[in-house]
Amino acid sequence: MGKAVVVLGARNLGGAIIDHFVSQGWRAAGVARSHDTLERVRDRGALPLSADASDPESLSDALISAREQLGSVDAVINAVTASRAPSGGPFGGGELADADLEAFHGWTVAVAQQAFVFLSIGSAALRQGGGGALVQITGGSSRRAMPGRGLWAAGAFATRALVQAAAQELRGEGIHAALLAVDATIESPKTAAYTRQQPREALADMAEIAQAVGFLVGQGSRALTHELVVTPAGERWVP
Repeated sequence: MGKAVVVLGARNLGGAIIDHFVSQGWRAAGVARSHDTLERVRDRGALPLSADASDPESLSDALISAREQLGSVDAVINAVTASRAPSGGPFGGGELADADLEAFHGWTVAVAQQAFVFLSIGSAALRQGGGGALVQITGGSSRRAMPGRGLWAAGAFATRALVQAAAQELRGEGIHAALLAVDATIESPKTAAYTRQQPREALADMAEIAQAVGFLVGQGSRALTHELVVTPAGERWVP
């Protein structure tokens, strides 16, 4: 029996990641909350799992179900968009002098909390199987803060710190924790409305990001990458 992957957030990028692993002969499951997304997971030939990836009990139950139905869980990928932005507020939380606690909780706390739940519950699931890979996907804000987006960057910075800690804590148990930072806007139906005028080479391609995830998951124990940054050729690269 082949290996199995569970993808959290299985609609756009998550769907592309499922497609990649299925094409490589993996069994796959997708975790989502909406009925429409779960139907798309099924159409992709993967197991749909209805769960809230930000809730420890819900996610734990989903991973248990995945193991029971797929036979194993060898990799867990977090492609969830975790921010809970207040309606009507500026993207990224706005300038600090104008932001409030609601914005802080939506852009910072929610992002860090979801990463923590993924790493905590995901590592527990992989321990049961004797090892595997955890890949947390984030954006360029995990590398630097920008004016008006400090709250979002704080959540992304926390996500990066949690992955760094997990990578060090889990290495000896055969669990490979890695951060994949996509330093660009991802081209998808979700971003289509505000990226129409941008050249495609400046946007990250979901299929290529999925290949990067596959690279991380497929690494051997003698050449592990714990942080990987991908930047499209048409986007500005900042060291």
